[in-house]
This record gives sequence, structure tokens and C-alpha cells, in this order.
Amino acid sequence: MDPACLLTHPMTRQDSPRALAARYEQIRQQTRLLAEPLSPEDCQIQSMPDCSPVKWHLAHTTWFFETFILSRFQPDRPAFHPQYRMLFNSYYNAIGARHPRPQRGLLSRPPLDDIWRYRNVVDEAMRRLLIRMAGTDPVFDQLVELGLNHEQQHQELILTDIKHALSLNPLQPAYMPQNDTAAATSAAPGWVRYEGGRTRIGHQSAGFAFDNESPAHDVLLLPFYLADRLVTQGEYLEFIRDGGYRRPDLWLSLGWDRVCAEQWRAPLYWEGQKDNWQIYTLHGLRPLEPQAPVAHVSYFEADAYARWARVRLPREAEWEHAAQQMPGDHNQAANLLESGHLRPIAASAAPAGGNPAQLFGDVWEWTCSAYDAYPGYAPPAGAVGEYNGKFMCNQYVLRGGSCVTPASHIRPTYRNFFPPEARWQFSGIRLARDV
Repeated sequence: MDPACLLTHPMTRQDSPRALAARYEQIRQQTRLLAEPLSPEDCQIQSMPDCSPVKWHLAHTTWFFETFILSRFQPDRPAFHPQYRMLFNSYYNAIGARHPRPQRGLLSRPPLDDIWRYRNVVDEAMRRLLIRMAGTDPVFDQLVELGLNHEQQHQELILTDIKHALSLNPLQPAYMPQNDTAAATSAAPGWVRYEGGRTRIGHQSAGFAFDNESPAHDVLLLPFYLADRLVTQGEYLEFIRDGGYRRPDLWLSLGWDRVCAEQWRAPLYWEGQKDNWQIYTLHGLRPLEPQAPVAHVSYFEADAYARWARVRLPREAEWEHAAQQMPGDHNQAANLLESGHLRPIAASAAPAGGNPAQLFGDVWEWTCSAYDAYPGYAPPAGAVGEYNGKFMCNQYVLRGGSCVTPASHIRPTYRNFFPPEARWQFSGIRLARDV
């Protein structure tokens, strides 16, 4: 691996060695807290190949620190277990063999207690290494920051994956009880106009970013409108009532094939019919909330809804251009993981300055942009180069984070990506139209 190719930046004055160590502790503890409401049996199950058991997430994030940091900077240190390098490798071909992804739920051994011990041992080794090396070697600092951002991605996956698994249980158990009273709004949808022109997108500031967010480059945008809030459950219900899932004229050909093959009639986790819809959430089964954003729709569904509404989905450059206009504290009021809602909630007042509401948090927003490399992009050499670059095929870009995205993990340049049929993520819809 060539660490110079890692798209991270040297620590700024705010990112002192002590701050890096504190950030390590905070993020590792947050992962532990997310697993606390779950039983060992909950942590074992795998509901589909796209999801992984919570136990695997706990082990894999630890494997990352052991494999990419401890083994590099402490080469004489023995591995915790000689087979963990294979069991908890996700997709890094340069690292060697790996256990098949669809079979992760079959790993009843090692037991969960062993995984907690694994985390404790690696954490203790990382603490000692952070005391000795943080701030002295930019490569070390960059790798730690990459590992922490990687862990935050898996924090989000812990919640999306366990939601899918628990939803298939006939008891429909809650991950945790609901303890909030999110207010609804009845504001009618509106549009925010952007004049377009030449604008620069991509990561270009200090701080961490993934390699796929660079290089920064200029794009030319025509004038466009962006919806001032997300599409709601109530609005999507009107699409269903109008025969949205029965009209092939609204769908891309591959999307219509998927509708027919899998008998889609509503977004994932919707149950019922007509005026009696309920939705499975991390708090258990709840009545449909007409003013809350619709979630768990595929790209195909988002595109079909936009066609039905006679508009379109935003392009990712349009979305980022709008995000650049947001105030610097936009994450403070956003419905992200720290809000504790664990579900999309209705929009409150729009941010100052005529900016759209809900641009960050609530749901990942599908764009109509294929996930591809920016001009001049080159993946890092070695195993780290497999992080993003090799997935630039048959995927679409999503922006903005969701209700289970950590606040410190999201930024205007962040590019998430999923295949167009994916539904288990907290993915939703923001509309756009031409001037």
C-alpha cells in the first residue's frame, strides 16, 4: 500500500494527538452502545446476503485496525487469532482469502464473547500506539482516521442490517422503544431556484475525505429547482393509490422487471393496504406518518415517483451545489444518529437563507447520477485502493446521510452509492426540475 495515495489530510490544529485518541475512544464506544440493546442471538443472524450479522460488524471493524494499523506499526505483535484475518476480511483481495459474504450468519463460532474480547485486546493495543505515535507520523494518523470513518459506516450498517433482520421476525420486535415525540408539519412543498453556472464540486478543504470525493473539479450547471423538502409518506401514498406499482409507463425497464419479479406494491417495511398502512421501524410497527419522509425506496421507485410527479431526481452535482450554500452548522439541527429518533421525521422550518430543509439527515437522497470516477481520479495503491474504486459500476449516487448516519461522518462532498434495486438502506426522494 502506498500511504501517500490515501485521500486524507494531515492533522489540523483542532485534530491534536489527544483529540485523535479521544475520537478513537468515542467512536469505538458508540459502536458498543449500538449493540447493547441486542441479545447474542440478535447479533448472530443474517437476513440476506446484502446484510451482515452485528457480530460480524463488531469483528470486522476491529479487524480493520488490527490488519491495517497494528500489523504495520507493530509487525512483531502476534495476531489475536490466526484465522480472523480470513473470517473478517470483507472484500480486500490484496489481503488474501475471505469467508463468503452470504455465509457470515453461519459463523456461530467464534461466539460473541470472543468478539468482545477481540475488540478489548485491539483497543488496548491501539491506545498504547496512539499515545506513542499520534501526531508523529502522518501515515499513522491518516490510517487511524480512515479506520474511524470506516467504523462509522459500519455503525450505520449495524442499524440498517438489524432492522431488516428484526422485520422478518413474526413478533416484529423493536430494536429499542420509542422515546420521542417528533412534531409533524403541514407545510406545502415548494422549490428553491439555483442559477447554475460554473461551480466546483469535490473535496477541497482540510480534513478527512474518502478517495471517491476527489479530485475537486469544475462542472457546468444549467439553472434548476430543488424541492425544499423530502417527499413524504403521505405523498408517496398518493402515488400508490394512483396505480404507481401497476403502470409500466412510469418505470425503467429493469425497474418494472423488478416490480413484477418481487411483487413490489409499496416501499420496504410497509404493511397493509388502502388507508390502513403500517410501517416497521426500529421502534417496532408504527402507523404511517403522512408528514414524515418516505424511506426504504429503491432508485427504481424514486425514479418512477419522479416521473409520476412530472419532474426528475437531482443530479449529484446539483445536490452538492445546493449543499455548498448551507450554513456551516447544518448538522446541528439535522436528524442524524445523535438525534436519537432512528427514523425519518417530518420537516421543521427550512434553514435560513432560503435553503432547502432536510438536505442532511433523515434519508439518503437518490440522485440520477451513476456512481463513476471524477475526472483525474486514481484509486490508492494496494489494499486500501479497493475501498471505493472497484465498485464504480452499476450503482447510483446518494447524498446527504440519514437518521442513522453519525453527524461527524457526513459532509457536502460525501458520495454514498448503491445498486438501483437496493431498498434496505434509509433511502428516500428529493425532487428536482429544470427551469
